[in-house]
Amino acid sequence: MDMSNPRTSRWPLAGRDKELAELTAAWSDRRCKGLVIVGPAGVGKSRLAEQVWLSARKEGWKGRRATATAVAATVPLGAIAHLIPSGVDFSDPIKGFAQIARALAGPDRRWRWALLVDDLHLLDTSSAMLLQQLMDAGVVRLIATLRTGEPIPDAVRDLCSTDVIHRLDVVTLSQNQTDVLLQAALGGPVGRRTLLELHRASGGNVLYLHELVLGALTTGAMARAGHIWELISDRPVGTPRLMELIQSRLAGVDPTAQPLLELLALCEPLPLADAHSVAPLNALTSLENAGLVQVITDRRRTSLRLAHPLYGEALRASIGSLRRRALLLAQANRTRARGARRRDDALNLAAWHLAATGTADPTLLIQAAVLARHAHDFRQVVTLLHALPEEHHTTATRLLLGEAYSSLHRLEEAEVVLAHACDAAASEAERIVIIRARTLNLVIYGRKSDALRINRWGLENAESEVGKKTLQANEGAIRCLTGEPRSGVGILSVLADLERAVETDLVLDTWLTGASFKVFAMACLGQTFSAVELAEKVYETHLRKSEDARFQHPTAQRNVLTVALTEAGNLQRARSTGLEAAAQAAMAKTPVNYLWANFFTGRNELISGHLHEARDLCTEAAAEAHTHDIVLAVGLIDSTLAAIHAQLGDLATAQTITTESAKHPFTGMFAGEERLGEAWLYAARGDLSQARAVLKEASASARHTGHMTSEALLLTDIARLGGAKSVVNRLAELAQQCDGELGPARARFAAALASRSPEQLTSSAEELASIGADLLAAEAATVAAAAWSRAGLASQAASAMRRAAAYGVHCPGAYTPLLANAQVSALLTTREHEIALLAAAGRSSRDIAASLNLSVRTVDNHLNHVYTKLGIATRRELSKALDVKP
Repeated sequence: MDMSNPRTSRWPLAGRDKELAELTAAWSDRRCKGLVIVGPAGVGKSRLAEQVWLSARKEGWKGRRATATAVAATVPLGAIAHLIPSGVDFSDPIKGFAQIARALAGPDRRWRWALLVDDLHLLDTSSAMLLQQLMDAGVVRLIATLRTGEPIPDAVRDLCSTDVIHRLDVVTLSQNQTDVLLQAALGGPVGRRTLLELHRASGGNVLYLHELVLGALTTGAMARAGHIWELISDRPVGTPRLMELIQSRLAGVDPTAQPLLELLALCEPLPLADAHSVAPLNALTSLENAGLVQVITDRRRTSLRLAHPLYGEALRASIGSLRRRALLLAQANRTRARGARRRDDALNLAAWHLAATGTADPTLLIQAAVLARHAHDFRQVVTLLHALPEEHHTTATRLLLGEAYSSLHRLEEAEVVLAHACDAAASEAERIVIIRARTLNLVIYGRKSDALRINRWGLENAESEVGKKTLQANEGAIRCLTGEPRSGVGILSVLADLERAVETDLVLDTWLTGASFKVFAMACLGQTFSAVELAEKVYETHLRKSEDARFQHPTAQRNVLTVALTEAGNLQRARSTGLEAAAQAAMAKTPVNYLWANFFTGRNELISGHLHEARDLCTEAAAEAHTHDIVLAVGLIDSTLAAIHAQLGDLATAQTITTESAKHPFTGMFAGEERLGEAWLYAARGDLSQARAVLKEASASARHTGHMTSEALLLTDIARLGGAKSVVNRLAELAQQCDGELGPARARFAAALASRSPEQLTSSAEELASIGADLLAAEAATVAAAAWSRAGLASQAASAMRRAAAYGVHCPGAYTPLLANAQVSALLTTREHEIALLAAAGRSSRDIAASLNLSVRTVDNHLNHVYTKLGIATRRELSKALDVKP
């Protein structure tokens, strides 16, 4: 599908490999007389049938099509009249059928026909009988589609029920199948949040998905963020044709069931007892048989809901305002009549009254907003509290509204509301809760100093011991998140005291947030085993007490666990944890957690060397950060993304992102890593000296702030870019100070590069591969091969290159100096290699001399040595030898 033209209607056949393989295998069986593909409307039956039919024609089968319709069904043989030769006498049907069979078999009776019939259930009896005769005669093989939920004539049922007809039941697409189809249709990957929303909205129905995508593209609701397709709006908007399709699907229902469908569209899920009060039992049964509703049993509760998300949208569009009001108020009365005892009744009552009348009882609105907050439905919180009259607002309701704004990345509005609430706080407990919410919002905003100032003011005015310790913990959390892991972890020792009082809401939230940020800081300090252990404990506590937690979602704990696992060197588990957290955050619609889940997992993939996966994840994170202006994250994520693009050889994109990254302030997270993009852009251009200089400054910043694992990452990159000897000792020190497998593996990698010992390099490659650091492993093995080759040991060199290729399979597209130039650099000194790269990139001798603080004569002498060693004579040949684009 060419999505450069969003009105193109043709979809590729993708995501149905298993089904297509089954049909192909059945068709190749000589005993097979036909294929019948069965499923609900829109799942892609016709597309599968057509593909098998086209393949049969390529194999030599003659092909004909027939489309059964309700109109053609009223005329005997109406659907397949075009197959019948002229002059056939049907006064004797048996002779007539035999005459048709002879004509179709051809002069030498060798012709074979593949007949494609759409909507076989609409075939008239005479056509079905003729097809049976032709199939029995071996003249025709049938490829047909059959829609579930439709009445099937006896003749058609008999046609399909024989054991020589292969039946395939096609269901809606799974999420993975939807992903495959969207990538094929759009020509690029789709963001996870977008995939989840499109799959939810379409219900896996291919036809509905198609119309949703076309509608989103046409209206601009979906566009590229980098190379990834993302929904810009909260949900996709389909085409007018989509609504027509759904409305036609709903049009034939029993009139007595129509009120129930309308009520479900407004109030689903609906208790079965309420459904019975609106429509008779036979109407409910007909809706279920038609696949329009689903009966759901949860423990002792049985409820009804629409079978597809889009049915509700189509029905709501056709309900007038007065009818809507009547339905909503009637359902509210039913809910009150049965006591309104269910947990979600208050939320439903408030929402229904609000939708029906524009107002609701203030007490009910507040109660509903609290329930919505616990469900992390922050949009609903905002809707409910906006409807609350000003005179009924309290400090508590403003806190709810401020938290909701912050969780939705409406940061300025959150600060205004929370500042107002803070001024109006009537008790210490209220004031402390608001200070915590306000300071966290300010940190996300990039206003660390303001957050610390407000927290300090609260601490100075705190009276109770619990209040003081709560705000101390809050300060520790702020410092952990904003570049002071040592002091933050030290301050958070107060969590041990707070844990004893974790039963109260105030202390619970403080403990969860403080412990979560402590995990992050401990991972940065290299205390990875303790970080992983604490992350697991915090997650279990959060799940156990999730009903009491104010606005954190449990995925926040999985996010910091991802960081801890990465720094411990458990890269595979970090990957699965992060991807699971991203999926959960997308489903729960918590954009903050979704952003961090993608970034932390993308950073893990960068460390693993899986650059395409890292690019996709960080692109999604960057889109969220830029869309919502998350100052805490945007510069760091951009820098990481630029480094990934540079290592993929995409210099233009890396430059664009690096320029953008420089516009955003650094907020302290992963200190030093905010310069990764800048450094790798220099490296990709061949300026390894400048790249190392940037990384040296960055690593000094990381060391100063205590970000030991970031320092190790940056020093490892210096080693990869020709400075191994300068970082070996410090990496060895860090390996002693940080636990886990990643630090020691990095240190031994740098030591092997510094020594150029093929044995050490081979051992390092194996160690790195064992923990999942595939790109570093490929680099070590590549350098080992060059070292073996230099020593004249061809078999060992070949073995090392095979290892490098095996590791590199996991890192397609990676373009780093060690991979690109290992064989060449083995012949050159470090200085010669640096000068050669700069010259190959098009830099003049004068520019190179100024960059490296050398004389022009020295540069030219080095270049002459390079030419001699490599057996070349020009800079153009040098660019080709080093695989550098000048």
